[in-house]
Amino acid sequence: MSRIKSAFDRLNAEGRKALIPFITAGDPDAVLTLPLMHALVEAGADVIELGVPFSDPMADGPTIQRASERALARGMTLRKVLQLVVDFRQTDHSTPVVLMGYANPIEAMGLEKFAAAASTAGVDGVLVVDYPPEEAENFGAAMQANGMDPIFLIAPTSTAERIAQVAKIASGYVYYVSLAGVTGSGALNVAAVAERLPAIREKTGLPVGVGFGIRNAETAARIAAFADAVVVGSRIIEEIEQSTAETACANVKMLVADIRRGVDEVKK
Repeated sequence: MSRIKSAFDRLNAEGRKALIPFITAGDPDAVLTLPLMHALVEAGADVIELGVPFSDPMADGPTIQRASERALARGMTLRKVLQLVVDFRQTDHSTPVVLMGYANPIEAMGLEKFAAAASTAGVDGVLVVDYPPEEAENFGAAMQANGMDPIFLIAPTSTAERIAQVAKIASGYVYYVSLAGVTGSGALNVAAVAERLPAIREKTGLPVGVGFGIRNAETAARIAAFADAVVVGSRIIEEIEQSTAETACANVKMLVADIRRGVDEVKK
């Protein structure tokens, strides 16, 4: 059983919802990424989404774009991201790690080579923003052949046909993008998200995580009332930006712990 499925099974048995924080590998630098990952777990993260920095992150708003730029400027690469996962696994053998990024770095390495290296490193799932499900059968097969979950985005504009296509390939969980825009943009319409999830659940029995626009414990609690997982990214990156190297881990831990409390206000 995968670490992701184990995590969701445990939470389901406890009547709790998952918290999935996102950070960009190498932001603000490679040295701080590993302590930040551990701080997320200490604050209550159930799964970590670790962003692979890319020079043209088209689905990301200015906040995560800046994080990618900082990481790339400091020399972060896909291979170094995998090494960070190796280092994380030295002391944490249970928290699932999902890589989130774009196709170009994977294609440059080679899909099969990447899949094998990621699995060996201890990666549990991979979400590639610009792999459309209609063209991702090879990606899905490579992930599953190496014991990892292929994870896909579903948008407010996704048709029933696209959701069904995702359901055929995806495992682990699916990630519902709560806003029709880039990360960190717009105001979160909780009621609209709640109305959309039944159509997704008709097509897949996988847990549904909701992200984009969740910034505090209050909005996290409102989303956790009907989603299986709450995903938080831009707000955490902002906290890193506003912190010094000495205070970043403590500040991020405090923020994520507060969001965790919001998520835990909701019981299934």
